[in-house]
Amino acid sequence: GAAMAEARPLRLLALHGYRQSARRLRQRTGALRKALRGRAELLAIDAPHPLPAAAEDDPDGDDPPRGWWFSGPGTFEAGEAAAAPAGLEESLSAVAAALAEHGPFDGLLGFSQGAALAAMVCALRARGDPRFPVAFAVLVAGFASRAPAHGHFYREPIALPSLHVVGDTDAVIAAPLSRELAQCFVEPVVLTHPGGHFIPAAAAQKKAYLEFLERFCPGQGQ
Repeated sequence: GAAMAEARPLRLLALHGYRQSARRLRQRTGALRKALRGRAELLAIDAPHPLPAAAEDDPDGDDPPRGWWFSGPGTFEAGEAAAAPAGLEESLSAVAAALAEHGPFDGLLGFSQGAALAAMVCALRARGDPRFPVAFAVLVAGFASRAPAHGHFYREPIALPSLHVVGDTDAVIAAPLSRELAQCFVEPVVLTHPGGHFIPAAAAQKKAYLEFLERFCPGQGQ
């Protein structure tokens, strides 16, 4: 009814991929933000760790590429079972700080390494960690960390609603890795698209995002 029409959009904290930044994520989610207009809004934050410059970086970029954690000194490979992963605690603290400073937020949207981080936040939230008041997550091209030190995040099924977006032709995070992450959740919704390593926002995906988001009311995560 009329009361529902007054409700604010859902607010999602958005976590970019490795070698990206908040600005780059904003640039690459124009179609998604348009698709969600009126229903959900995204606020992207920068990962705390700047990366060494690499040949593939945009020379005109005014922000360094960033990462949420490392599998080796200044490097990251999703498939690597890192013996000494570094930087994750700072990133969990950065997410907690953003939720506190810019909140309230209803959910998380993560892409690639940012989706892997969002899944870890979901695990902590499901265990009652008060730093992470969110009700759900949208995880695009996510994966479970292979680092043994991170194994505790996946030991029990993560009891938080999740939408997992899987690209059939993703050459960076292969589809089976994203499906494996989905299986770590209690009742995952899996959305497959024919594309690669990006956040899809065509009509079919728009419908699936909106159907998933319809389950939530602003303020549920608090």
